[in-house]
Amino acid sequence: MNSLPRTAAATVGFPDARGRYGAFGGRYVPETLVPALDRLQAGVERYLNNAEFQAEFNHELKTWAGRPTALSAAPNLSKRWGAEVWLKREDLAHTGAHKINNAVGQTLLAKRLGAKRIIAETGAGQHGVASAAAAARLGMPCVVYMGAVDVERQSPNVGRMQLLGATVVPVTGGDATLRAAIDEALRDWVSDPNATYYCIGSAVGPHPYPYLVRELQAVIGREARAQMLAQAGGLPDVAVACVGGGSNAIGLFHPFLGDTAVTLLGVEAGGRGAGLGDNAASLTRGTPGVLQGSYTLILQDAYGQVRETHSVSAGLDYSGVGPEHAYLMKSGRVAYESATDDEALDALAECAKFEGILPAIESAHAFFGARRYAQAHPGARILIGCSGRGDKDMPILQRTLLKDLGR
Repeated sequence: MNSLPRTAAATVGFPDARGRYGAFGGRYVPETLVPALDRLQAGVERYLNNAEFQAEFNHELKTWAGRPTALSAAPNLSKRWGAEVWLKREDLAHTGAHKINNAVGQTLLAKRLGAKRIIAETGAGQHGVASAAAAARLGMPCVVYMGAVDVERQSPNVGRMQLLGATVVPVTGGDATLRAAIDEALRDWVSDPNATYYCIGSAVGPHPYPYLVRELQAVIGREARAQMLAQAGGLPDVAVACVGGGSNAIGLFHPFLGDTAVTLLGVEAGGRGAGLGDNAASLTRGTPGVLQGSYTLILQDAYGQVRETHSVSAGLDYSGVGPEHAYLMKSGRVAYESATDDEALDALAECAKFEGILPAIESAHAFFGARRYAQAHPGARILIGCSGRGDKDMPILQRTLLKDLGR
């Protein structure tokens, strides 16, 4: 694909009528799901920008989910890195991450579409918790599919989902992580596409999901942009976010796309290293292909078989990425790189020790990418998307960082 100029016109207007972001996106689904997706698209077109829907959505975000989230200066990281560091604190939102924005919006949409139950998939558990909470808020039953590997490594969130009334279904097939959970949720949806609403947790899947999730999560970037102008006196030189499926990153980046002086940097899971199966870096190491309803960049072998991935962070442990991110990389508007497990854990420990904030391991990838950017750009004004808090990661941290500290 030819590189496009870094202008609002080249990036903000997507997707097109076919759900495409340049070459990426679209719909690749069984025929049984086409009517459900058509119904969802009609609902998005009817309700998403409707004044009544937006009023209810924003009311719930403000009075229940805790928005706007804070923009926090990070004075100690700033001193250590030789930069001006600011944190967009999605970890302070209800349920502990950015996922609540999307869950609230989609469940409100599901109610208007006449759905009787909510299903969701989850990796790190944050989307599952958010979906369970939002469904409980509306009095709807919720089933959450979660890979068996993630059930074990994110056990605190399993209990939270159950207390919120959701049924958690461990998925033992496939790689038993997020990709397998999405597959199982899609099977459920195919079996009952009329009464069931599938609340996808990231900016992935068939159209209109990537667009819908982006629009619901763009509240992050809109708030951050206004807060930077008010508190920092200007826009950041760079905005940094972690990227798995990509919802928190696209939510932070999208309102800055037209600000061509602002560099946008996504940081993927570099895992154990560069080998296929050792990381979850779909953008920096993937190739074009179809995964779970969308044409995007995926981690696959020479025969087109999707490969298992590895990341210490359950929320980034995914074989693909949202199609808009694939387009933004090919267009040159957003730069993407990766951080290894060890690098992310080191950045997490640094933030916790020096700022009194325990970020999610997912978010810690962005912190490492921001530190690396600061080393190459002394004095830069850096905005980091702190997508979630690290309470959920304590079982992993007890086996890694705390073990190394002898605690």
